[in-house]
Amino acid sequence: MGVHFCRRLELERCMSVMQSGTQMVKLKAGSKGLVRLFYLDEHRSCIRWRPSRKSEKAKITIDSLYKVTEGLQSDIFHRHADGSFDPGCCFTVYHGNHMESLDLVTSNPEEARTWVTGLSYLMAGISDEDSLAKRQRTHDQYPCKTKKHEADKNGDGLLNIDEIYQLLHKMNVNLPRRKVKQMFQEADSDDQQGTLTFEEFSVFYKMMSLRRDLYLLLMSYSDKKDHLMVDELAHFLCNEQKMVNVTTEYCLDVIDKFEMSEENKQKGILGIEGFTSFMRSPMCDVFNPEHHDVNQDMDQPLCNYYIASSHNTYLTGDQLLSHSKTDMYAWVLQAGCRCVEVDCWDGPDGEPMVQHGYTLTSKITFKSVIETIDKYAFINNPYPVILSIENHCSIQQQKKIAKHLREILGDKLDLGDALHRDSKELPSPQCLQGKILIKGKRLPLYLAADVEEGEVSDDDSADEIEDDFKLKNSSVSSSWVESHIRKKLDSLLKESQIGDKEDGDSFSIRALPIWKRNFYPLAIAHFFNLSPLFSPPHRSLSLSLPLDPSLRPPSLPCRSPDLPCPASSSLTPPSLSVRSGNPGNVLSFSETRAQHLVNHRAERFLVFNQRQLSRIYPSAYRIDSSNFNPQLYWNVGCQLVALNYQTEGRMMQLNRAKFMVNGGSGYVLKPPPMCKGSFNPFSDDPLPACSKKQLVLKIISGQQLPKPPDSMLGDRGEIIDPFVEVEIIGLPVDCCKEQTRVVDDNGFNPVWEETLSFTLHMAELALVRFLVWDHDPIGRDFVGQRTIAFSSLMPGYRHVYLEGLTEASIFIHVSVHDIYGKVGSLKDCLYYSRAYGITNCTTSGKNVEYVQGFEVRELQLAFGCYWGGNSAISGRVPGISVVTFVR
Repeated sequence: MGVHFCRRLELERCMSVMQSGTQMVKLKAGSKGLVRLFYLDEHRSCIRWRPSRKSEKAKITIDSLYKVTEGLQSDIFHRHADGSFDPGCCFTVYHGNHMESLDLVTSNPEEARTWVTGLSYLMAGISDEDSLAKRQRTHDQYPCKTKKHEADKNGDGLLNIDEIYQLLHKMNVNLPRRKVKQMFQEADSDDQQGTLTFEEFSVFYKMMSLRRDLYLLLMSYSDKKDHLMVDELAHFLCNEQKMVNVTTEYCLDVIDKFEMSEENKQKGILGIEGFTSFMRSPMCDVFNPEHHDVNQDMDQPLCNYYIASSHNTYLTGDQLLSHSKTDMYAWVLQAGCRCVEVDCWDGPDGEPMVQHGYTLTSKITFKSVIETIDKYAFINNPYPVILSIENHCSIQQQKKIAKHLREILGDKLDLGDALHRDSKELPSPQCLQGKILIKGKRLPLYLAADVEEGEVSDDDSADEIEDDFKLKNSSVSSSWVESHIRKKLDSLLKESQIGDKEDGDSFSIRALPIWKRNFYPLAIAHFFNLSPLFSPPHRSLSLSLPLDPSLRPPSLPCRSPDLPCPASSSLTPPSLSVRSGNPGNVLSFSETRAQHLVNHRAERFLVFNQRQLSRIYPSAYRIDSSNFNPQLYWNVGCQLVALNYQTEGRMMQLNRAKFMVNGGSGYVLKPPPMCKGSFNPFSDDPLPACSKKQLVLKIISGQQLPKPPDSMLGDRGEIIDPFVEVEIIGLPVDCCKEQTRVVDDNGFNPVWEETLSFTLHMAELALVRFLVWDHDPIGRDFVGQRTIAFSSLMPGYRHVYLEGLTEASIFIHVSVHDIYGKVGSLKDCLYYSRAYGITNCTTSGKNVEYVQGFEVRELQLAFGCYWGGNSAISGRVPGISVVTFVR
C-alpha cells in the first residue's frame, strides 16, 4: 500500500512539473535545434509548446502517441556527432499515423526522466480505452471549458458579447446576432452584467447546442413529453435501433449511465440531455461494436481470407530518398498487418542489409528487422505473420539470413504438419497462431545444401527495372542528387495528395509522364535530369543469385509453376491452371501486370484464388509511395494486396475499413461466392440467383464540422457551406455516389434531412464512404471522411464520427432490405407509382419482383398503399409484368 502511494505521489509530481512547463531543445533534421517551452495542457490531453507560428495548432495529443524512447535512439539523434548530447538528457516521442518523431533535449537527466515517466503513465492510462470512449470522455468533461479558454482573448476569465461573436465564427456557427444576444442575456444571470462566467457560459453553450433533431426524435417516442419512460426507451431501442432482448434492467442502466439529472434518475426517466449523451456515445455509433473483436470463423484455409499486407514495410516515406526504420515493422504489425516485406541485400562485414535497392534510401540490418518482427508480431494479434522476402544476397549472406531466422524466430518457424508439399489445402489462421511463414523464391529441391551457384530472380519492384539502367555509384555529388530529386518528389507528393482528395476514382500512376512509363530507369534519368548516374547501355553478367537451400523448410515459393508470371517485356496474360498447382505456391504480381490479368482473365483469376494465394504490390513507378485502389484486386479474391502503409490517404482508409470488420486481426473472410464456384465480377448482374441488398441512408444533420484542413485562413476563414457525399466501393456494378444538397453558412449544426438509396449485388464486399465537403463557387474543399464496411453498419439512428476529428460527426438513419430478382431503386418505384397511379413497382423488365424487409409504414409512406392482412400488394405498368412486394 505504501509503495503504491509513493508511486502515485511520484506520478502526480511528474504531472505537475509537465503542466508547469520545461524548456527543451527541439531537434530537427538539418538544423541546430530550437529552444521551446513544452508543457502538458490542463486537461492532460495534449503536449503543447511555445513560441510557435502554429499557435493553437502547436500540439500533439496524448491519444496519438505511439511510444516514448530514452537516449539517442532516433534517426535525428544519429545524424548528430557522437558526444553532441548527454544521452540521459535526450528522449524521443513517436506519434501520429506515420510514426513522426519529436526529438527533445533537456538541461538535465532528471527533467528527461520526469517527462518519460509522465508520458508513459498517460499512454498506459488510455491504451485500453476505445477511441469513441475517449471522445465521449472529452465531450463530457470539458467542452465548455475548452471553448471558453479559446474565446477568452484578454485572459480575464470572462467573455463579453464580442468574444462570443468571434468564438461562434470560429466554430462555424452563423446565428442571427439578435438570437445570440438573446441567449447571452438569458445566460447572464449574475450581478456583473455584460460578461459570462464559466458557469454562465456553460448555460449559453447548452442552449446553443440543443439538438432539434434529437429533441423531435425523443418527442416522437415519448408521446410528446420531454423525456422517455423505461418502456418508451425500450420501444425506441427495439423498433429503431433493431436491438433484441431489451430488458427493463438494460434501460435503467442506460438511464443511470447517461442521464444528467439525479431527479430523473430516481424517477427512471431519460431527459433530452441524457438522450443526447446516449445518442452521441459509442453505443449509438454507426460501427458495429462486436466488430472490434474477432467475430469470423478462423478455421478455414488461408486462401479464403483477405490478409492485410504491407509493401516495402521498412520505408518511412518515398521510394527514392526516405529513411528505413525497424520501427515501421513494429507499427504495422501492431496495426494489424499480417504480411510484411523484407528486401535483403549484401551488406558490410558479412551482414545482410534491408533497403530499397538502386535508390538513395537508408539501410538497416536484416538482423535488427527480424528481432523487431519477433518482438512485435503477436503483441496485439495471435494470427500468423507472413514474411515476404525479396532476396538479392550472395550465397554467403543468404546463409547468414537463414542463421538469423532460425536463431531469432526459433519455434515460430516450426509449422509441424500444418503445411507440407502433399497437402491439398492451405492451413487455417487458427491452427497457425503464433507462427511466422516465409514467402520467397528458392532453388529447386534437387540441389544440394552446399550449393554455391544458381539463380533466384528479383521478386518485387526491382522486377520492373532493367539492369542496364539501375542507379549506380557516380562521381556526381550525392548531396546534389538528393537535393534535386527531393524537389521533384515534393511536387509529386503535393500532386498525389490533391488527387487523393479530389478524385476518388483516380488510382493511376502519377509519378512519371505517361509516355515514359515503359522505360522506367531511363525515364527517371530524364525526368530528374540525372543521366550521369545511370550506367551506359551495355550487357553485363547477371547478378541474380540463388536462395540458400537451407531456407527451404520454412519457405513458401512465391510463383506457381502452373500460373507462370509473364515475362518482364510482355503483358501477355498467363495460363491460369488450378488443377495441379501446390496450394503452398504464391503468385506475386505488380499492379500493372495484375490489372491486365484482371481485365482479361477475371473469372479464372478468381478461381485460382480459391485454392492458392496471390500477392499484388505497387508498381515501381510509384516513386512517391502512392497507393493503387485495392478494391480492384479484392474483387477477384486476391488475398495479399500490399499497400504503402506510410502513405495516408483514400486507399489506406479503404484498407483500414476492410480489416476493421474482424477486430483488426488482419484476416477477413472472403464472401462465400468467392470461395467456391465462379462468377464474372464485371457483370451487370454477377450473382442472379442470390439476393441483393437495398441500403437506405437518411442523412439528417451534421455536428461541429470544422473548416477544411487546407483552408488558407484557418479558423478566420469563411463559415463553411457543407454537403455530404456517400460513395459505395465494391463490385463495379455496385460502385456509385450520391450527395445531399448544400447547406449555406453552417458548419456547427447543418440539417439536410435527405434520403439516399443504393442497391448492392455483393454487399459483403462493399465499403461505404461518408465524405463531408465544403462547397465553393470554383470547386469543393475536403472537410473529413469515415469509411466503413457495409457488414459493419449498425441499423437505426447513428452518428458517423469523421476520422481524426474529435467532435465532428454526421447524424444518419440506416436501414437495409433484402431484394430478389433484377432490381431498380426506390426512386424508380416512386417514379412509376406516381406516373401510373399504382401501389408499387420496380424497373425490372418483364420479371416478377419480390422485395422483402420493408416495414408496413415504409410501404405506406413510399407508395400510398395500405396493408391488408398478410396479402401482397401488386400492380402493373406498361412493359412490366406483375410487380410484388412481399411482407
